[in-house]
Amino acid sequence: MHPQIAVPAIFALLYRAYSRKSLTPLGLVVAGLTATIHALHPWSIFFTLLGVFFLAGTAVTKVKHDVKARLTHSASGAAGGEGPRTHVQVLANSLVATILIALHTWKLAREPGRDACWPHGHDVLVVGIVANYAAVAADTFSSELGILSPSPPRLLTSLAPPLRPVPRGTNGGVTATGLLAGLAGAALIAGTTLVLLPFCGSAGGSYGAGAAGWSVGERLAFAGAMTVVGALGSVLDSVLGGVLQASVVDVRSGKVVEGDGGGKVLVSGTDRTGGDDGQLKGRQGSARNERTSRVDSGKPSRRIESGWDILSNNGVNLMMAATISVGAMLGACWVWQLPVSTILR
Repeated sequence: MHPQIAVPAIFALLYRAYSRKSLTPLGLVVAGLTATIHALHPWSIFFTLLGVFFLAGTAVTKVKHDVKARLTHSASGAAGGEGPRTHVQVLANSLVATILIALHTWKLAREPGRDACWPHGHDVLVVGIVANYAAVAADTFSSELGILSPSPPRLLTSLAPPLRPVPRGTNGGVTATGLLAGLAGAALIAGTTLVLLPFCGSAGGSYGAGAAGWSVGERLAFAGAMTVVGALGSVLDSVLGGVLQASVVDVRSGKVVEGDGGGKVLVSGTDRTGGDDGQLKGRQGSARNERTSRVDSGKPSRRIESGWDILSNNGVNLMMAATISVGAMLGACWVWQLPVSTILR
């Protein structure tokens, strides 16, 4: 990416995040480093995807923010809703893509003259990068807009009873509104990729006669595949969150307690809703700035609605992004009949 464009673009994104208080101070630093690595790639598409994800994600976070703030509680005792994103949240969404972009930049640097366009059936790292942003965009859209659904979410991982209704904000809970929003988020990334990714338009070129160019139909099929992969990433995030992340509910209000910065929410006591999922009871604990008082009856003021207390929301997001990116690259190797070893060659 040309420095004349990259430098002001990075500063513009960081200034917007700073002025809107979208990121914490350390979040701004990590975002700046992440954006720089994206901008070092000779193609502008990956930096653009980062910008589209950040701007669109921020926009949907602000949609009816006052309403969403009343639907959940914050672990610190403040109103619910998303606050400034931390450096950990930045990495959870972009670390996988950043690593793949750095690898692809290094790969192109070893092959002078081959950075003009992306030939069909080559460089599956590109597939993994686009899949990452399609998935995290779908997850962000699904989470931020699905909570506003008129119908209550249903727990994907619930077995007894199946798909039981849960409080809004429960990890693993899905609604039709959220699923459609996730599809829209993935389509936004896929559409941006369709327009700006430098597809090779003719056969051969510097990759040789065996490297075919992309037809219009193949480009549309790729965009469609990335949309589906991104939407599946949102569903996978719900499954992982429903199993590996504890959803903590305030007993008095019945609202989900959200961890600050996507972190874990510790719960006083080990109450859990009955007959659910065959999952283990939550761990006991207490933390600074967290409400761990008990109600008048002496029972815990919080209970675990679902999930094992293994990962935080950030951990779930990172695992989902890595799984989708790797899965998309392996899928591309299978479709294009490439050895898996070509991912890094």
